[in-house]
Amino acid sequence: MLAIALASTMFANVFINGAAFLIPTLHARHGLDLARAGLLSSMPSLGMVVTLIAWGYVVDRVGERLVLAVGSALTAAAAFAAAAAHSLLLIGAFLVLGGMAAASSNSASGRLVVGWFPPQQRGLAMGIRQTAQPLGVGLGALVIPRLAETHDVGVALLFPAVVCTASAVVSAFGVLDPPRPPRAQASEEHLANPYRGSRLLWRIHAVSVLLVVPQVVVWTFTLVWLISDRGWSAGAAGALVTAAQVLGALGRVAAGRWSDRVGSRLRPIRTIAVAAAAAMALLALTDALRSPLSIAVMIAASVITVSDNGLAFTAIAEIAGPFWSGRALGTQNTSQLLTAGIAPPLFGGLIGTAGYPLAFAACALFPLIALPLVPADVMAAAAQQPHPPRQHGQAS
Repeated sequence: MLAIALASTMFANVFINGAAFLIPTLHARHGLDLARAGLLSSMPSLGMVVTLIAWGYVVDRVGERLVLAVGSALTAAAAFAAAAAHSLLLIGAFLVLGGMAAASSNSASGRLVVGWFPPQQRGLAMGIRQTAQPLGVGLGALVIPRLAETHDVGVALLFPAVVCTASAVVSAFGVLDPPRPPRAQASEEHLANPYRGSRLLWRIHAVSVLLVVPQVVVWTFTLVWLISDRGWSAGAAGALVTAAQVLGALGRVAAGRWSDRVGSRLRPIRTIAVAAAAAMALLALTDALRSPLSIAVMIAASVITVSDNGLAFTAIAEIAGPFWSGRALGTQNTSQLLTAGIAPPLFGGLIGTAGYPLAFAACALFPLIALPLVPADVMAAAAQQPHPPRQHGQAS
């Protein structure tokens, strides 16, 4: 189940984040400036914002298997349609539709992991599942820029179409919904809305929004920074981005294991926020000085800025419980991906007018703002208490 959750989310992220790796071709061959190319690359994220909470509601009601299979199939269909489109306007429209479908994997795969693993292993398991995002980015960086450079945008989009088709087939035949208590046997406490009477989930959402800004800026512009600012080839730049994303994936696993050992999902987030601010400030400095060290700092920033995602994701699922986790995870991803949709065009414009160093320095401010918002150290009460009686295979 962990392997399927990882694969389905990874392939969805090839589609979601793969559009960013079209930026060099859109910039060089189609004449788009960085602001407009960044806007096109953000279309899948903006599409996801529309449907994340709705998919969360569906998965709370019908279970993970159906949502993963149908969502992956719809994502593949949108990717094939985008590949066949002959105008950037149509491509953008299909990227939005594909993002709306790809949103299904986030809540469903997260619930799959939380449902099958006990609390003392959940941080590590979710950390492994969360490697799907950087691995999807890395896989896209390895393949999509080369296809776009040697062929064109349409051919490059066939890659996410094929892998999402494979994901739909595997999910349809391989996923087994976790055992959960039926609603009729659940207590009022488990059925209650976790957003009422508590600011805990809202604060975690706010922290995650602030921490995702440097993450998405690094993801979106590293490739074009290496090619246009540092003179790297598309192949070499793609390989470096892939390596950085693999290291980022390992960082998420380590952060999950760390949270299991210290008994808190939130304490490590504070440390990661400080490290992210330091990394982005150092990146701004080394880039302004044109230092070769800036490449190494960029790799470090790629690792640090993604390490907190799995911790917040796990904490939210544990706090929300089995009857609200789909919607809570949908809300978490909606807030993050709305930010991920807004940040690329804004920072693309800032880079175009003021340069990369100032943009990187601006990113360092967001983790600092997040620090006082991180809640006090808690391990969700739901994670510490035994689960209610379960019936195998029954969706909440």
